[in-house]
Amino acid sequence: MAGDGLTVYSREVTRGLDERGVEVVFFHHDPGSAGLDSVELPSLRISQGWTIAGPGTRSRLRRALVEHRIDVVHVSLAFSSDDFGLPELCHGLGLPLVATMHAPFDVRLTWWGGLSHVLYRIYAALLCRCDRVIVFGAAQARLLESMGVPSGRLRVIPNGVDVGHFRPGSSTFAHDLGAERLFVYLGRLDAEKNVALLIDAFLDSSPPPTLRLAVAGSGRERDHLERRHRDGRVAFLGLITEERRRVALLRAAEAFFLPSSIEGLSLALLEAMACGACPVATDVGCDGDVVRGAGITLDPLDLAGELGRAMTRLIDSPALAAELGRLARQRVLARYSLRANLDTLLDVYRELVPARRLQPV
Repeated sequence: MAGDGLTVYSREVTRGLDERGVEVVFFHHDPGSAGLDSVELPSLRISQGWTIAGPGTRSRLRRALVEHRIDVVHVSLAFSSDDFGLPELCHGLGLPLVATMHAPFDVRLTWWGGLSHVLYRIYAALLCRCDRVIVFGAAQARLLESMGVPSGRLRVIPNGVDVGHFRPGSSTFAHDLGAERLFVYLGRLDAEKNVALLIDAFLDSSPPPTLRLAVAGSGRERDHLERRHRDGRVAFLGLITEERRRVALLRAAEAFFLPSSIEGLSLALLEAMACGACPVATDVGCDGDVVRGAGITLDPLDLAGELGRAMTRLIDSPALAAELGRLARQRVLARYSLRANLDTLLDVYRELVPARRLQPV
């Protein structure tokens, strides 16, 4: 999907490194991922979350690593069969390997949390063979440490956003939807995102006629949600791939809701906070650490009740939403700036390789 978190992460990191004068070669499985110096690897996507490497992928990757004189390999683990052979391939060529663990998780033993534990345990053996492992927060680091990943190889570098681009500003998005106030969800429309619960909580709270809930995104539940909720107070916007429109939506948002059962660290959440929207998110993955003290966190074990209470508070108090939106922007400026996070990422690279290609210009 053109706007999913992994795609956005890869695009922003590669673009940011390139702007700093670091030579970047982007290896990918997506025919639409052009830009910079890129190498497409043959593959077969068998589901939204899993990719099977095509014939000759390993030899093509090996050849390209040599031809491009790569100094360090940084993989965003994307549930591909390629992932598990990378340590041996890279180390056989004398190349250090850095891995970013994007997989969502929850430390609670819920159904979704238990599923994430199984996935993390499968990947732990691979991560033990990487030279550095990037995680988004302390809870994720502790989870991997409990599964045997050496703490000395873990580095906490959260997702970051361009705070100059994602910033408060004027927007006509709410007006275009016939509203004076706007609540927003932006993300995949899949079961673990609990968008149906969000819409039910919104409608059950008897929102005033000046308020709309905008639902942006696509996924397996989109058709079902649109059929079930034929209500003018809920606007289904579909997948928003144009960044200018995405920014306009988030600038118009009074509050941004993310009621997921599992998460890693949501880029959409950080983008909304950078734009000054009040964040309302479940305390799963690393999202709770982002929101706590600058928004409203939800207990995933009482999600319907928590959503209803949060919805009522924000409907009744626009001033509260505005103040939390101000704090949210300050939180992102202090901890989740893309510029600062790229500085830390370059430091990780410098731990492993000579700096001849890693010096910013």
